[in-house]
Amino acid sequence: MKRSDMMLAAAVASLWGFNFVVIDWGMTGVPPLLFVAIRFLVVALAVFVVPRPRTSWRTVIGVGLFMSLGQFGLLYTSMALGLQPGLAALVLQAQAVFTILIAAAVLRERPTAAQIAGVALGVVGLAIVAAGRGGDAPALAIMLALAAAFSWGIGNVISRRAGAVSGPGRLGSLSLTVWSALVVPVPALMLSFVVEGPQAIASGIAAFGWQSLLSTLYTAVLCTIIGYSIWNGLLARNPSAAVVPWVLLAPVVAMASAALLLGQIPTPAEVIGGALLVGGVLVTGLRRRGSRRAHPTPHRDPLRAGTDARSRG
Repeated sequence: MKRSDMMLAAAVASLWGFNFVVIDWGMTGVPPLLFVAIRFLVVALAVFVVPRPRTSWRTVIGVGLFMSLGQFGLLYTSMALGLQPGLAALVLQAQAVFTILIAAAVLRERPTAAQIAGVALGVVGLAIVAAGRGGDAPALAIMLALAAAFSWGIGNVISRRAGAVSGPGRLGSLSLTVWSALVVPVPALMLSFVVEGPQAIASGIAAFGWQSLLSTLYTAVLCTIIGYSIWNGLLARNPSAAVVPWVLLAPVVAMASAALLLGQIPTPAEVIGGALLVGGVLVTGLRRRGSRRAHPTPHRDPLRAGTDARSRG
């Protein structure tokens, strides 16, 4: 992997990590589900310039429901309930663990020994984070963030099962990201109406100022459209095992940004548990690098599906 590509990978992972702080900053006064609807409405506008992915509408809808609506509806709600940005980015990394487990159950893909070890490390890390939250993060907020990671994992497996991620000669998962965004705004707005209420929606629209606008543009344009364009280019030029580990910078950047800008210092338990969780994800990826050397023919696994499809906060 060239130095220039390494710098691009680090830049994209940093964009995705800082994204959690930007979400928290922009959501002030705006109900979370309404904020999700607005974000993906902006992303969906890119369908006028991004070609439709070469996959079925069933896959597009499935990815939109689970990767976008489910993941971010639950994530934004968990943050609105008090989950700090750094911890949210960390807990969301559980998607890699869930992807492996769901793929094993649904696709009958037997996990490797390294993947099993990675899942075990991830579970231990999450348990330490949950046990040491010290009352700073509501239990419901953590559960919703885990549910967001689980929803992301389901979306990964849908993409994997359909072979929806395109090859290097096409726009790949960017097309799927943009077109699946069409699924989100209307259901998110309906959920906002039912869960948050019409009065909250009216108040949120009134409170949607320049701060919320900048946050939406950052998450929709920089993180989703531009970020995934760069990320797919990196995957086209390099082995995925060389690109995938860079996404682990995201929770590090999120926690550092939250500490510097918001004064949200992680507890020792969050640091230790987070290190174990990130280490577990890294272990599952390292096995792919070894497998690539042992088997000349490339193969795809759930971890790549998870990283290809959406690591955005």
